[in-house]
Amino acid sequence: MKLSRYLPILEWGRQYDGETLSNDLLAAVIVTIMLIPQSLAYALLAGLPAEVGLYASILPLVAYAIFGTSRTLAVGPVAVVSLMTAAAVGNVAEAGSMGYVAAAASLAFLSGLFLLLLGIFRLGFLANFLSHPVISGFITASGILIAASQVKHVLGISTNGHNLLELVVSLITHIGETHLITLAIGAATLIFLLWVRTGLKPALKALGVPARLADVTTKAGPILAVAVSIGVVVLFDLEAAGVAVVGDVPQGLPAFALPNLEPSVLSLLVNSAMLISIIGFVESVSVGQTLAAKRRQRIDPDQELIGLGASNIAASVSGGYPVTGGFARSVVNFDAGAQTPAAGAFTAIGIAIATLFLTPLLYNLPVAVLAATIIVAVLSLVDFGALMRARRYALSDFAAMLTTIVITLVMGVETGVMAGVVLSLGIFLYQTSKPHSAVVGLVAGTEHFRNIDRHDVLTSPHVLTLRVDRSLFFGNSRFLEDRVYALVADHPQIKHFILMCPAVNTIDLSALESLEAINQRLSDSGVTLHLSEVKGPVMDRLQRTHFLDALTGQIFLSQYAAISALAPEILPRPGGDQGRFDGQG
Repeated sequence: MKLSRYLPILEWGRQYDGETLSNDLLAAVIVTIMLIPQSLAYALLAGLPAEVGLYASILPLVAYAIFGTSRTLAVGPVAVVSLMTAAAVGNVAEAGSMGYVAAAASLAFLSGLFLLLLGIFRLGFLANFLSHPVISGFITASGILIAASQVKHVLGISTNGHNLLELVVSLITHIGETHLITLAIGAATLIFLLWVRTGLKPALKALGVPARLADVTTKAGPILAVAVSIGVVVLFDLEAAGVAVVGDVPQGLPAFALPNLEPSVLSLLVNSAMLISIIGFVESVSVGQTLAAKRRQRIDPDQELIGLGASNIAASVSGGYPVTGGFARSVVNFDAGAQTPAAGAFTAIGIAIATLFLTPLLYNLPVAVLAATIIVAVLSLVDFGALMRARRYALSDFAAMLTTIVITLVMGVETGVMAGVVLSLGIFLYQTSKPHSAVVGLVAGTEHFRNIDRHDVLTSPHVLTLRVDRSLFFGNSRFLEDRVYALVADHPQIKHFILMCPAVNTIDLSALESLEAINQRLSDSGVTLHLSEVKGPVMDRLQRTHFLDALTGQIFLSQYAAISALAPEILPRPGGDQGRFDGQG
């Protein structure tokens, strides 16, 4: 077994050269500029001191560079995981306390451990139980909650609430306490950042600025907002006028220590850690696969679990909180030309330098500016268009997405995602318990068979074919029995019943017993049961049973062969005429 499978750095590191280094360094500079204000803002969103966001952006990036397989994924604090962290840790300790910070590190450790175990045992497929509609609905609702929770900082008021209704009611109750100077700073930052996102780059290009420089300048927009706002606060002494500022941010690298592993604390965090792990993994892998495909590269989802697990454990021992791959910064990393995960390690060095030398400059940073940064960042998460698309495409997916959105907004993030998962599984079980099936006939002049309710087809009054479009298992075996018996009762003239199985990939023991019951009951009614188009693996399993010995009919390689043997009268005659019979089958 190749060691590079578990240490991808050994593979890409062998081809590392000067050109790759320069590309990675440039990407690291751009991502560092973007990540500093984001890290501070997301830490405050999680209810943690601002410096914790910086700590979570150093060692985790190095760990991912060693164990991760995506060449461009940028790991660090993200909005949704920060919100989930606040919800989870708020059940253990009071926000702002040392116990709260310690619990956040414990949460990162549990999340990392869970991801590592999933990766070691190659259980990444478990994330598939979070359907896309549930993830999309959850992220949309989280974006709304995050934005709503930050409005108080823009207004300069105190509010409370854990769901959208509580937040809105609290905002309305305290709206009269709005601090006008804070509102002016926050609103101006919002307008500026929105313009930076949509208008700055085209404006710079129109002035003849090179595309790469225009892109870098656009990404540096939040840094400019931070610098200008700090200057305004200092110039006009706005802290004395009541503008809330970040305050003291400890200078220096984080202290390394084991997180709190007391069972009483871990037991309160374990469920949240699993949810954060799965949500973070799904988001991270989705981004990583999308970016890898653009360069015809690939990532290993199970190794990604190990990479993200190592990153979270690294966060837990370096004063951080749960991290994952972020969409926005990963796209920036990709567009900036990052070639290997070393770009993430160089970004970590940039963040470390910032914690060593720049944190004293952050004292006068208005909290309203960080809140505005968060609001603008999460606006891209809100996608009501996906809800409308789901409604047009599939009512079940629409129901799952809408339920996730509503329950997340009303009852909180953890309850919302769990409700979405339960509903998705419930819908899946309901659909598989009533598999689509169709009575089929021969399309004239072909060897193809189609649904008699959708196409003009040829059928025989003595032969009826039911095509089953799903695997047969305990959940739908009784439905199949009822369907067959009803069809036989409605067609008393038939002598042969063909079960067409092109989409049947498995038949479990319960379904086998149902087939045996169908065979016996049809035999008692004078009807012969046949099978057609049975797949090889299914046939292998059937050959290990007594079912084939008891089967009253035959197993045909194709449906056309079955009709040729049982109803040749509907096939083309040697003279070219096509047989056609009355009655449906």
